[in-house]
Amino acid sequence: MNKITRKGLLRKPVLWVKRALILLLCLWVAGILLFSFLPVPFSAVMVERQVSAWLTGDFGYVAHSDWVPMSEISSPMALAVMAAEDQKFPEHWGFDMDAIQSVLDKDGGKMRGASTLSQQTAKNLFLWDGRSWVRKGLEAGLTVGIETVWTKRRILTVYLNIVEFGDGVFGVEQASQHFFHKPASRLTASQAALLAAVLPNPHLFKVNAPSAYVLRRQQWILRQMSQLGGESFLQEHKLH
Repeated sequence: MNKITRKGLLRKPVLWVKRALILLLCLWVAGILLFSFLPVPFSAVMVERQVSAWLTGDFGYVAHSDWVPMSEISSPMALAVMAAEDQKFPEHWGFDMDAIQSVLDKDGGKMRGASTLSQQTAKNLFLWDGRSWVRKGLEAGLTVGIETVWTKRRILTVYLNIVEFGDGVFGVEQASQHFFHKPASRLTASQAALLAAVLPNPHLFKVNAPSAYVLRRQQWILRQMSQLGGESFLQEHKLH
């Protein structure tokens, strides 16, 4: 095999990789633009969970969410996730720099914590679970994208509709129906705080069988909701 032939063989895989990356970038850009006003039918994490279930032979598992607009989500639920996960959500541009610095100082640069609701939305919608610098880098770029194109209210709406509250339970409407047998519009502050309390790890922490830690976290979230200012906080920042 001569040099020209070898070079030709090497160029083809590189060319296909470039094309795949360009296609993926175009899909992400299209997703950011379209989902700024269209309901999100599914997320990348839902796809990941579904494929994982099929690979393990669980063909009864169906990963989906029941989309609802912010007007059909109770104000305590919107407030609870901010109180629990990202109290500076209305103020930052996708990244809580103080929280990031705190994690770096404490954990020597390990990739844990400090993710804002915007970052979590970008990851859940477009990427995969797990920790790597590649995923974090992509997450950062996508976060800038949704923060640029979407309103804060839209980011919060999408987050609440795709976040995982338990095994196979995606989105606040499905979670509300599954755990409390009522629509998300009727969630009380206590129920909203309990749902938010499991978000750090909904596979370990259970809404329907809360541990002592989850119950303590629920009470902490309720106090934070009150300190933020309750419904007036949402109205002030046009989040509900």
